[in-house]
Amino acid sequence: MSDLPSKIPYHMLPPINFCSECGNSVEQKIPQGETLLRAVCQVCHTIHYQNPKIVAGTIPEWEDKILLCRRAIEPQVGLWTFPAGFMELGESTEDAAARETFEEAHADIQIHSLLGIFSLPHVSQVYVVYRAHLQNMGFQPGPESLEVELVSLPDIPWDQLAFPVIHEALSRYVKDIQAAIP
Repeated sequence: MSDLPSKIPYHMLPPINFCSECGNSVEQKIPQGETLLRAVCQVCHTIHYQNPKIVAGTIPEWEDKILLCRRAIEPQVGLWTFPAGFMELGESTEDAAARETFEEAHADIQIHSLLGIFSLPHVSQVYVVYRAHLQNMGFQPGPESLEVELVSLPDIPWDQLAFPVIHEALSRYVKDIQAAIP
């Protein structure tokens, strides 16, 4: 999938120094029955896990075009992406993708299928990307977007995409669309 390392070295993770349950210091050790180093409280024995963040997004479609957003925030301000962002507690991936699409593009959508799941272990993220239908043309930039635009597939700004995962997801999308054309 990519040439990036498949595992982030444990020493590069931000350290957990104190227990979120009781406030005492933790030690790095492999708990019984586990195979990886974990932050374990020396007092209450709570094991603290560090897990990847989930990013949920959509590729909103209108006829033969897709909605892209030009980023207004770092990282990669000024570059293009589809609407996506971090999932919140209590949300399904579909709810998170729809919320992010509304926040970034004020776009009302209907999710219709999963495009793919993209693992980014080098940054401890998992992207869940859906295909969606725009419900109307009332989209406009949200606070995280400089502009939003409907783009035909030949006009996707491949050299101005914000992240490799955006390029990979849009490449898969284009291949899927082309494969469906008789």
